[in-house]
Amino acid sequence: MTQISDIFVREVLTINRKATVFECIKKMVERNVGAIVVTDGPSICGIFTERDYLRRIALKDRTSKTTLVEEVMTSRLVCADPNQSPEECMTIMTQQRIRHLPVMEGQQLVGILSIGDLVKRISSDREAQVRYLSDFVSGKYPV
Repeated sequence: MTQISDIFVREVLTINRKATVFECIKKMVERNVGAIVVTDGPSICGIFTERDYLRRIALKDRTSKTTLVEEVMTSRLVCADPNQSPEECMTIMTQQRIRHLPVMEGQQLVGILSIGDLVKRISSDREAQVRYLSDFVSGKYPV
């Protein structure tokens, strides 16, 4: 059974909560990611996503050069455990209407999982199952 420890990105982009939104967006664009984990020293305190920017900066007519990340980040974090299945994480993301899950091992941030990562893996797993079953039905595998 696949676990998300086989899927998630281990190198997590982070930024200090006192950084400006402009610094944050610049970092996200440089790495071509849609979310960044916000830290306060060694601990995480939130996540900032493209959606946060649109809703809390662009639509509120705020400026990214003077607004601090901590003022507009999502502070209610939903996290995953490395031992959870992709299906469990997909359910969490769907129910919570989120696209990124920080992956925590105890109090330590060990990765981040995106909805795109999950869709690719689940789709790949399903394709392999269909191929196997098709081969089985067509007699390629003796009973």
